[in-house]
Amino acid sequence: MTANWAAFATAEPDLAATVEKRFGAYTHHVLATLRKDGSPRTSGLEVRFLNGELWLGMMPNSLKALDLRRDPRFALQANPGEGTGMGGGDVRISGRAIEIDDVETKARYVEEVEPPEPFHLFRTELTEVVRTYVEDDKFLVVQIWTPGEPLRTIKRT
Repeated sequence: MTANWAAFATAEPDLAATVEKRFGAYTHHVLATLRKDGSPRTSGLEVRFLNGELWLGMMPNSLKALDLRRDPRFALQANPGEGTGMGGGDVRISGRAIEIDDVETKARYVEEVEPPEPFHLFRTELTEVVRTYVEDDKFLVVQIWTPGEPLRTIKRT
């Protein structure tokens, strides 16, 4: 089961706002894709939350774009920033990336983002959103959301 960003934000608005804030704090993040041989590849990436979707834009024929064309599964890690404070926690998103070739959709994206052209554009379908943070300098808290399930919160000492 998957969900787009709008469905996630409707189901868990507080967590969605925290995740967007963490991704908005820095421009570059880390995308994990799968190579032809199944081994992981990590790459830098900028992301956009627009019109109820989480978008991934990439240079033409970049290895990460070719990876996603072959196998759409991805994991996306927000830039943790400097030091160890992790203001707002560590957040990551997993799912599937669907390439968009629709001229009108890409034109709307270009209006908003003004990316260098040509480019690959992928819309995401989320399978998991996770936030990990420290509470009261005592607990490690992990929040896990998957489509169709209530938010799970695990606290460890």
